[in-house]
Amino acid sequence: MTAIHQAFNLGQSIWLDYINRELVASGGLQEWINLGVTGVTTNPSIFENAIAKTADYDGAIKSLSSSGKSTAEIYEALTVQEVGAAADIMRQVYDRTNGKDGYVSLEVNPLLASDRDTTISEAKRLFALLNRPNVMIKIPATPEGISALTECIASNVNVNSTLIFSHAQYVDVAKAYLEGVKRGGKAASVASVFVSRVDGAVDKLLAEKGESSLCGRIAVDGIKLMYQDFKRLFAGAGLVQRPLWASTGTKNKAYSDVKYVEELIGPDTVNTIPPATLEAFVNHGKAALTLETGLAEAEADMKRLAEIGINLGEVCAKLLADGLKSFNAAFESLMSAIETKAGKR
Repeated sequence: MTAIHQAFNLGQSIWLDYINRELVASGGLQEWINLGVTGVTTNPSIFENAIAKTADYDGAIKSLSSSGKSTAEIYEALTVQEVGAAADIMRQVYDRTNGKDGYVSLEVNPLLASDRDTTISEAKRLFALLNRPNVMIKIPATPEGISALTECIASNVNVNSTLIFSHAQYVDVAKAYLEGVKRGGKAASVASVFVSRVDGAVDKLLAEKGESSLCGRIAVDGIKLMYQDFKRLFAGAGLVQRPLWASTGTKNKAYSDVKYVEELIGPDTVNTIPPATLEAFVNHGKAALTLETGLAEAEADMKRLAEIGINLGEVCAKLLADGLKSFNAAFESLMSAIETKAGKR
């Protein structure tokens, strides 16, 4: 039994934040399943690394291009094929967990983040195209994306609501999901809250103010307080949108390489983890119920942060804007690379 299995027994599902052709085709994904992984997430940056920065897809790109496919059609064909193949492998987990786990996520075009109606139509189209019950369509949690979430859930499209940073943003997402359920939806959903980037931004501001006592604390504090809202909002609910901790690789080498895994384990949650961090967790991580420890300290830390003069809401708003820019840049870079590989430029 691995630490991943132990976390699962404590109520937390561990998903893999990574995909590429070799992982799917070589049996690597099955090996992760054997170690306890119960889902997969992808994003534009992951696909950029897989498609643009390797030669693994070059043959397929040229073949699709020669058959008359546009750059956008090539991108969709490659990503849909990969996510579909991964979902087929994960179907065993979906069946074993009665639909709780076994999901693979594919993001809508990130350039649509401010277009509610097109996001909805794209989410529905991609979900129908993949035609698998264990696929989730990723939608950024912008105001337009949160509104799209309600419509998608009501239409029984599984949704991974992503790029959540602030407490208020999380509550809006949870309420949007519940509204979709109220309208008759029975779709599965997770709310992806980004973690380590918060510490990265706040630590920098703390250093500018000569403060160090709160360094490396605010991201986990925020998640712990957010989890209390999750419990309150979904108490007695028949369908639950689980919070998912994302961006859980440790970027600051002064911190433990499994910090954002070990400190955030609790029932009815998911943690999606990049391969290197997941390997570290299997190698030397420890699974224990930590998500509801130190709540009084977390509240005190948040109060102290405000007293210092750091507005966490403003920090999170900037992180959302930066996250959208990053995914947009990765998507545009990937499309440019596909054009080059296809001989279109």
